[in-house]
Amino acid sequence: MTREARTLPALAAGPVEMPYAILNWSEIIARDTTWNEHSHPFHELLWNERGASTAVAGARVWTVTPTLGLWMPAGTPHSGSAIAGTWCRAGFFGFGTTTSISATPVGVEITPLLRLLLERLGGELSAYSRAVTEAMVLDVLTPSARELLLHMPTSDLLRPIADAVRDDPGDQRGLADWASHLGVSTRTITRAFNAETGTSFARWVAAVRAQHAVALLTRGWEVDAVAEEVGYRSASAFGAAFRRTTGLTPGAFRAR
Repeated sequence: MTREARTLPALAAGPVEMPYAILNWSEIIARDTTWNEHSHPFHELLWNERGASTAVAGARVWTVTPTLGLWMPAGTPHSGSAIAGTWCRAGFFGFGTTTSISATPVGVEITPLLRLLLERLGGELSAYSRAVTEAMVLDVLTPSARELLLHMPTSDLLRPIADAVRDDPGDQRGLADWASHLGVSTRTITRAFNAETGTSFARWVAAVRAQHAVALLTRGWEVDAVAEEVGYRSASAFGAAFRRTTGLTPGAFRAR
């Protein structure tokens, strides 16, 4: 299956003519697809009805799922990708008609209520009903405590570790192994990870594994095979870690 590359323009934040304050977009992605770095004049809420996609802004990489969406403020340069079969959804929020929930990209939990409200906006509504529904969307739209976010380290010290773990999320090397390999102390690596990524080495590895697992489950891999591929010793341990991160069990995510 060929890969599709799409090109979008880089546009500054600002008011544009839109038929509604919140405009819905939906597409089932037929082929693995990438989007170049671009930006929109309006705010975006990205989420998926099924499958997985990614959004990259600077050194931050988010995975978007049916339960974890992403708020992308107007004018923010970002690129993206989606796996074939993913049903991508988005809400475009007019720049002049809403206040951004965050000045920077942030994860948003796609709750059943938020999902219903967004779906309602896709139907035929009176002006009054639409205004009420849009107001309710803005009321329940808040940053999530959970997000599938990966801060990519950029230093020469950490790049070999980051590249190796992303190439093989099942890599079992720990801090002591990497310290010996790179000729530094474990304390040095620990401090560098905290400074560059805002988290520990162990949590960073767990985030890489979760993002990779989402991609494999979207492609139809069995749960046991995914658990082994991303470095968990049992499917139950993988399932618990996956649910903590995404809000879904691996089986439920795969079914969607």
